[in-house]
Amino acid sequence: MNQKNHPFLPADFVIPEKLENEHFRIRMLTINDVVRDYEAIMTSNDRIRGVFGPDSDWPSPDLTLEQDLIDLGWHQKEFQRRSSFAYTVMTPDERHCLGCVYVYPSSKNEFDAEIYLWVRESAFQRGLDPLLQNTIKVWLENEWPFRSVAFPGREISWEEWIEIKKGSG
Repeated sequence: MNQKNHPFLPADFVIPEKLENEHFRIRMLTINDVVRDYEAIMTSNDRIRGVFGPDSDWPSPDLTLEQDLIDLGWHQKEFQRRSSFAYTVMTPDERHCLGCVYVYPSSKNEFDAEIYLWVRESAFQRGLDPLLQNTIKVWLENEWPFRSVAFPGREISWEEWIEIKKGSG
């Protein structure tokens, strides 16, 4: 959780609802996405495990649809409360979930937000992972009020991230 003495986002900031291009549609993740989200997770389980850090066991190989529904409900509620923002990454026609993007308050004073993302195995094989990350970086720069964002495990190695954490107390 953000340990700073100010809110994650200004009260009058309008949260971006979606981002669309020819490759994907990014929009709020809701419980209505559970079937497609679950399928994307379970077909890519080994590749996306650890997206939240080397000690994270999400997603576990025995994740159930019900557990995923609970996770999605929690993400949806956090979005509504403006405490963090989980977006689903869908094909433009909304038929398939390609992955997710998470915008969290930073636990480190050096950053305003921590960004985590993953794409399903088939999208990864098509090269969508770097495209998604670059798209998100531009979106954050142009549409969000953050001065400094971190992509732990991507632009900052997990080892460096852990060291920053020790120094940020």
